[in-house]
Amino acid sequence: MKNLLAFVTRYYHWFLFIFLEVISGVLLFRANNYQSSVWFTSANAIVGSIYRLDASVRSYFSLTRVNEELTLRNYYQERQLAQLRRLYTEMTHDTTALERQGLAMMSQFSTIPAKVVSNSVDKADNIITIDRGRLDGVEKDMGVVCGSGVVGIVYLVSDHYAAVIPVLNVSSSRISCAIRGRGYFGYLQWYGGDPSVAYVEDIPRHARFKRGDWVETSGYSAIFPPGVLVGKIERIYDSVDGLSFRLKVRLTTDFSCLRDVCVINDKSVGERLRLMEEVKDSLTMSPKQ
Repeated sequence: MKNLLAFVTRYYHWFLFIFLEVISGVLLFRANNYQSSVWFTSANAIVGSIYRLDASVRSYFSLTRVNEELTLRNYYQERQLAQLRRLYTEMTHDTTALERQGLAMMSQFSTIPAKVVSNSVDKADNIITIDRGRLDGVEKDMGVVCGSGVVGIVYLVSDHYAAVIPVLNVSSSRISCAIRGRGYFGYLQWYGGDPSVAYVEDIPRHARFKRGDWVETSGYSAIFPPGVLVGKIERIYDSVDGLSFRLKVRLTTDFSCLRDVCVINDKSVGERLRLMEEVKDSLTMSPKQ
């Protein structure tokens, strides 16, 4: 104790100097807008770099599992594609029509690969941050997917990063979905709790489907193309008002270990969003008397 007191007494002027410097810095950045903005910009850049380094390390150690999942998924997709080609050829006797149709559809879309640098699954309104931004071609309202299915929608964009509202967001996530091969559609909603389960609401009462059917994006929104996998139907309930079905869906995307994603760049999304805004504006305007 005596040694500690002697140390403090001997170097007290340095402690006083550091204390005054901290107080001066706090006053400087709080009282001046320019210095405050410089501080927060620098702090965000440093935090973003730390997140990126952490994500790179975790991504490296999870490569084996990711590769296994991608290999298995590619195998099943190749089998489905081969079966579709065979059935379509048998029905149309045209071996090139399917290729032409697929190329025409996919020419509208391109993807921007990205990595998740921060993520959460334990909140009501979770947010994902990815390491691609405005300078990489990412824009607000673009869809985000991964190798196993749908992830979410881009909400905010900076030069090098973007914030994504995932499916696991109670307040802001509603994605148009359809039952594969059935044609009936509703919207996907997460209500908190289990991050592997969400619900599809407003499926019509006359719909015919069963447990185990797949749910995918419907393509009716301007965000996702049709056919992006969402999950598998586990249970079927009546809606609160009894006028529709409510489906419990086991999500195919594992948000707890999400690393690699793709941002969907739809070349026609801007035009469709502008058209939707114009329709909304025209409906809200009262007619002139």
